[in-house]
Amino acid sequence: MADDVLRLEGVAKHFGGLRAVDGVSLSVRAGERRALIGPNGAGKTTLFNLVAGTLPVTEGTIRLFGANVTGAPPHRRAALGLARTFQITNLFLGLTVLENCLLAVQALTPTRFSMLRPVGGYPALHDRARAILAAVGLMGVDGAVVANLSHGEQRQLEIALALAGKPRLVLLDEPTAGLSPAESRLMADLLAGLDPAITVLMIEHDMDIALALASRVTVLHQGRVIADGSRDEIRSDPQVREIYLGV
Repeated sequence: MADDVLRLEGVAKHFGGLRAVDGVSLSVRAGERRALIGPNGAGKTTLFNLVAGTLPVTEGTIRLFGANVTGAPPHRRAALGLARTFQITNLFLGLTVLENCLLAVQALTPTRFSMLRPVGGYPALHDRARAILAAVGLMGVDGAVVANLSHGEQRQLEIALALAGKPRLVLLDEPTAGLSPAESRLMADLLAGLDPAITVLMIEHDMDIALALASRVTVLHQGRVIADGSRDEIRSDPQVREIYLGV
């Protein structure tokens, strides 16, 4: 449909005889908050890698903002408005919080090609970086070296970097993984406060957080979609309760 931000049609990824993703079809509409859940090994992160372009599909079609990006490289998808975070933090640990954010802000602007002028010569980039850090609660530690941050703060910084390029669709791969209950609540509040114009597709192992943040939920099992519906429909689905919740 015209207002689909992301549309997958029969997407599959095979590793030899293993069908990690097996004929997945789904669509995500503009502004939607969608959770992708399922047991370990269900194919969730592999599916994210296919959408982001870090893995090639074996079969099927991926459309992003109406464009067929099935064979497009990751940077082309990023230029269209796709951003993602990772299950394991992917940051420049030796740089400061602000320096990490400046790199992300600069990445999709023409200034990335400027080799002679220092980044300090672009005050607009600094202003945007500081605004993003403030939005995720990190302005007070902008000068800290990332390696010295808590795990929760590093997760917050990953969200900041994902937002730096003004994305239209953000893929969040287990944003609360490894966080304490208090940190998880802070992360949930942060995600709930994201600009409603940004479409969010998230993998989340914490069922309570997934159902609190997402209006629609897709359930994967053994690489296939076994359920797709509203929070209430997923809560009451007997197959989901048996496979995912162990009921």
